[in-house]
Amino acid sequence: MRRCIGLDVHRDFAQVAIWEGGVVRDAGRVSTSPEALRDFAELLGPDDEVALEATMNTSAIAALLAAHCQRVVVSNPLKTRAIAEAKVKTDKVDARVLAELLAADYLPSVWLADDNTRALRRQVARRVHIVRQRTRLKNQVQAVLARNLLPRCPAADLFGHKGRRWLATQPLPDDEAVTVAALLRQLDFQGEELRLLDAALAEDALRRPDVLRLMTIPGVDMAVAVSLVATVGDFSRFSSPNKLVSYFGLNPKVRQSGGLPAVHGHISKQGRAYARGMLVEAAWVASKAPGPLHAYYERIKARRGFQIAVVATARKLAVLCWHLIRTDTDYAFARPSLTAKKHRALELRAGHPSRRGQRGTAAAYSLRDVRNRERAVLEHAEAVYNHLVAGWQPQRSRAMTGG
Repeated sequence: MRRCIGLDVHRDFAQVAIWEGGVVRDAGRVSTSPEALRDFAELLGPDDEVALEATMNTSAIAALLAAHCQRVVVSNPLKTRAIAEAKVKTDKVDARVLAELLAADYLPSVWLADDNTRALRRQVARRVHIVRQRTRLKNQVQAVLARNLLPRCPAADLFGHKGRRWLATQPLPDDEAVTVAALLRQLDFQGEELRLLDAALAEDALRRPDVLRLMTIPGVDMAVAVSLVATVGDFSRFSSPNKLVSYFGLNPKVRQSGGLPAVHGHISKQGRAYARGMLVEAAWVASKAPGPLHAYYERIKARRGFQIAVVATARKLAVLCWHLIRTDTDYAFARPSLTAKKHRALELRAGHPSRRGQRGTAAAYSLRDVRNRERAVLEHAEAVYNHLVAGWQPQRSRAMTGG
């Protein structure tokens, strides 16, 4: 007989509820240790189904149980309103609700990433943490200089060779000098960790056609492309680019009721924040390079301002990524010399030999004539885009026009 099992998962245990024959019963708790979960998995039948909410240890638990039952469903906690808005909320109630929703086939689920995607996500998350740590350390050094009324560093980079030589000559109290030295040591350690991690990510990126394809887009480097691939995983699970946009949280909120027109608000900001931030950073760079993306940014900026324009460009990049991956094509307006330079920089970051003194694949980017010719082609494409959209008007809803 079919059984639907709900697990309310915590750090050290999971509360179990079993639906069978229309009746739900509590089945106690099971430890979330690997040994206890394997023993629990042995008790599952081939027709059993298991449901649990998405938490930090959900992927590991689902992987242990998947081989012993018919299916494992990981529910989306943002959409499981029966649990989130319950008046009486306990572990037993949550487990019962999961079992009942699974039995009714009314449990909104999330996609379970494969092992390679989970490993890539962990690497990207670690890189984000290291970058934030480095920013925090740099800000602390800047704060020491500011509170001691020292001038700004004349060098472009305070933490480069010239900047550090200048910093060593500044008159600081003894305790502040010790603080700065300690912060710089931590910064050097984090910098070495970032270099090693980037080398591993670059080596993996060279073997990923999807990462190399996304890097043909202006503004998308290795860090952006790897973050997007790690976040999305399988692009084919999104049937339309709008669903991918919604996954990144770049779609506007919509409120509509009765015969009133729909009201569009700010973006939803659902999904992984760092991937959305990477798209926005890439949009800033793409908006400054000639081409259709620059024309699109300028068109939105003229009507709505630069902040909305850059977010709209980030949304356009998400749509573009979906089309490139789904159709296995590179960006039509890519600059060949710049793409070759990105690829060569990726090889060097991965630790490949430098081959100094030899003409490499990225040599064309250093030629001004080549860059000027590519820029002229993109400027022509931008002019064609502007001519195409010159007569376009903002679309109004039927409710507002009376249609």
